[in-house]
Amino acid sequence: MNNLTGTVSPFFGNLSFFQGFSATYNNLGGSIPNSFGQLMKLSFFSVQNNRFSGTIPRLMYNLSSLLTFSVSGNQIQGSLPFDIGITLPNIEVFIFADNQFTGSIPVSISNATNLDTFEMGINKLSGKVPSLEKLNRLTFLSLFLNHLGSGETDDLSFLCSLTNTTYLTLLDINGNNFGGKLPKCIGNFSTTLSAFYLDNNKISKNIPTDIGNLINLEDLRTWNNKLSGNIPFEIGILHKLQYLDLSQNKFSGNIPSSLGNLTALTILNLGNNNLQGSIPLSLGQCQNLLRFYLNNNNLSGTIASEVIALSVSLIILDLKANQLTGVLPIEVGNLKNLEQLDISENMMFGTIPTTLGSCVTLEFLAMRRNFFQGVIPSSLESLRGIKVLDVSNNNLSGNIPKFLEFWDLQILNLSYNQFEGEVPTKGVFKNVSATLLKANDKLCGGIPEFQLPKCKYLNSKKRKMTLTLKIIISTASGLFGVTLILLLLFLYSSLKKRNGSTSSDSNLNVSYQSLLNATNGFSSTNLIGVGSFGSVYKGILDQGRHTVAIKVLNLLRHGASKSFVAECEILRNIKHRNLVKVLTICSGIDYQGRDFKALVYEFLGNGNLDEWLHPTPRTNEAVEEPRKLSFLQRLNIAIDVASALDYLHHHCQTPIVHCDLKPSNILLDDEMVAHVGDFGLAKFLHDATQDCSTNQSSSIGVRGTIGYTPPDPFLLWERQEEETRNDTQNEDPNGSFNIQECLISVLEIGVACSTQYPRERMNINVVVVQLHKIRENILKTSVHNATTSSYSGDAQVHMADDLSWRLPS
Repeated sequence: MNNLTGTVSPFFGNLSFFQGFSATYNNLGGSIPNSFGQLMKLSFFSVQNNRFSGTIPRLMYNLSSLLTFSVSGNQIQGSLPFDIGITLPNIEVFIFADNQFTGSIPVSISNATNLDTFEMGINKLSGKVPSLEKLNRLTFLSLFLNHLGSGETDDLSFLCSLTNTTYLTLLDINGNNFGGKLPKCIGNFSTTLSAFYLDNNKISKNIPTDIGNLINLEDLRTWNNKLSGNIPFEIGILHKLQYLDLSQNKFSGNIPSSLGNLTALTILNLGNNNLQGSIPLSLGQCQNLLRFYLNNNNLSGTIASEVIALSVSLIILDLKANQLTGVLPIEVGNLKNLEQLDISENMMFGTIPTTLGSCVTLEFLAMRRNFFQGVIPSSLESLRGIKVLDVSNNNLSGNIPKFLEFWDLQILNLSYNQFEGEVPTKGVFKNVSATLLKANDKLCGGIPEFQLPKCKYLNSKKRKMTLTLKIIISTASGLFGVTLILLLLFLYSSLKKRNGSTSSDSNLNVSYQSLLNATNGFSSTNLIGVGSFGSVYKGILDQGRHTVAIKVLNLLRHGASKSFVAECEILRNIKHRNLVKVLTICSGIDYQGRDFKALVYEFLGNGNLDEWLHPTPRTNEAVEEPRKLSFLQRLNIAIDVASALDYLHHHCQTPIVHCDLKPSNILLDDEMVAHVGDFGLAKFLHDATQDCSTNQSSSIGVRGTIGYTPPDPFLLWERQEEETRNDTQNEDPNGSFNIQECLISVLEIGVACSTQYPRERMNINVVVVQLHKIRENILKTSVHNATTSSYSGDAQVHMADDLSWRLPS
């Protein structure tokens, strides 16, 4: 650590008792003298970070006394001798990184059984890595940035030879040509492993779930490979992880909620994959994050406030190029240390939150290609450190804020909005290459290079006259409008009296604007569900007279337009008490000039069946009993669904197959009557008999959602409660309402409907009959018990009431 220059004198080779030589971090050059090969007692030799060149003297590889041999950070060439592990039997630290070594790693290296540190990174080594099974004392293995591996399936087989290395703490093989699958044996590495670098290779397939065994792992990087499948849930077990980078792979599926357990994380990068679903709320627990990347995936849903405010220390938040919707939560203002925010190329809407002005350290703000509207808030004036501001391709309007000309901007992109008025002329606005204003037709002025029309100014007198005229016109228009509305109301009232009350089935006249208003700008607070092809919002139309559910199609999703057409075609041909009723549709364009399609349904106040079967914890769970369904309610719902399917299959002009029947597509009204909805994948079966008798597993191919819904364990708890009541009442068990027997009967029907071949399955009209019989048997038993039991409590009466109101007329 001085400024020594020149070369090392060969005179050192004459010092026969010489044991150690260290000249690190200087400017020494030339070759290492050959005379050093004569120092038979030399145990420590380190000349790292100098300017040495040439090759290592051949005799130095024969110094069996060497324990530390470090020449990293030079320009030394050559290859490692094939017998190096034999000629240096006592070597402990071997650091040859950052040089120009070529050739392969000798097989004999495994004979150096005392080796603790082996670093050969940043060289030009090639070939396969040999077995290292005898290196049981190895703690550091670094081979990064070489040409090792050949992209073949067995490139990583050497990793399994490290499972006996009980002290391994760092394993770095990034930046090579390793291919094939990551072997399962990595789960058998020493639990002392804290850093594992696999990035920039050609590793394919999935990460083994056994990685969850590496409980002391702090740094895991696999970016820029060909890894696929789901991100293992088991990564969430690695509680000490601080750095997790799985970006630039082919991971699919949802982000595991278990990642929220990684509360020590400072870097989380899952960008550039094929991840789907919503951003887990559990990530809000990662309060130490500094950099968070989810960019370039297929994520959908909204950005929850718990996620956007996940860490006050956050420096970078990158969510661009997904399919996120909803508004940007106001909690973004809590990110006081944020320097980069990118939410571009999503489907977000609403206004830019004024709280964004609290992020005073912002340097990069990109919100392009969304549906944001309104003005640029004046609160953003405090963001004086911004270098890049891109809000292009939105619905923003109003004047360009004057404060932008006082910012030290390098790029300002306001293109493809609805800004109007005069363009400022100072600051970034003096640079046409740095300021982009394209497709804002109402802008004027600015420097001549923008080629905008001159602004037209009115003198004071003309402005007053113009303002007066506008007031007169507005007042007259308002009076005329009020008169017209009163007249229409009078005519409507008269018509209603003449014809009786209007039908609830009459279509509502809706537009994009009316739906925007009905949902508070498609606010996230109005969002009640997200499906495959769009989002569903609760809305209020016609001054509060109609509460509706509005399904807004995500037309960027492949198949969404086709789904819209299919659903419209199906819904206009069907009508049944157990089908969701569509009130109207809206097909037009939004304020961005893009296609807009939505369906407006009747609003059913008890949500969907999935929410009842699998309730999620609520904020007020401590004071509110979780919702659950009784066995009888479940049976009633099953009958409702079966009745709807019977109608679709047998009582329509052309039979209809739903193709995506699942709990989330079954909605419940205020009286818990079930309604089947979402006909986006439904099909007309124009020849109802063409496939019914064939010996095949499906007539139209696999469609909709694939999965398994297990019985809910509450069913057995209800049975236990019933048995407890029976014991209390001393009733005859044979005459009691036996949930288990009824449940078996229902499940037998389910199994009969699920056999492999369609011709062997129970017909839906038979299903309806059988389910009604089960319910009638329950009713008979329960009414009998209610009338004969000496117990006069509310339970028996309530049981009878619950059954009787749902009986068919």
